Amino acid sequence: MADNNTLARPYAQAVFEIANVEGDLSQWSESLLIAGQLLSDSKLIGYLDNPEFNNDQRLEFLTGLFKKAGAKYLAGSNKKGTSFLKLLLENSRVAVMPEISEIYEKYKAKVENKIDAVVTSATTLNKNQIDEIAKALQKRFGCDVNVETKLDKNLIGGAVICAGDVVIDGSLRAKLDSLANVLIK
Repeated sequence: MADNNTLARPYAQAVFEIANVEGDLSQWSESLLIAGQLLSDSKLIGYLDNPEFNNDQRLEFLTGLFKKAGAKYLAGSNKKGTSFLKLLLENSRVAVMPEISEIYEKYKAKVENKIDAVVTSATTLNKNQIDEIAKALQKRFGCDVNVETKLDKNLIGGAVICAGDVVIDGSLRAKLDSLANVLIK
């Protein structure tokens, strides 16, 4: 069976193409983020899987929920948004909405020439360090970089940078593990 990212990709691509043509990337992004957050709740997915509901009832429930949550394009008033939800319901793909949203954001970032990077370090980074990392990543990737930081005391020292599909592991933990592997051989 395919994983959720594989299932979500064609839907994310389709909705991205619609949003890009209409010049409405941000509004679609906001709606998909909200929907993705809501539909990441396994209890909600379980409720929607109830066989006593038909797809029209599920659609009515979801559009009402999205309207209250502020997902404008999926709240029933946007024809393409409603058609998108119907398609997901017909193909039993509502549960992959979090992945659709995530993949959509990657497409959006690419067209906007931006990339998100997560820098995980053993200690808190100051603003100058974050700015230096951002500048180096901008030079490497040739685009704007949004840097998010996380702490992980298990790294001992250094940092691990995840930017798009690239992982740069400059942690002391990785260097020690590498040294241990060399010594064992």
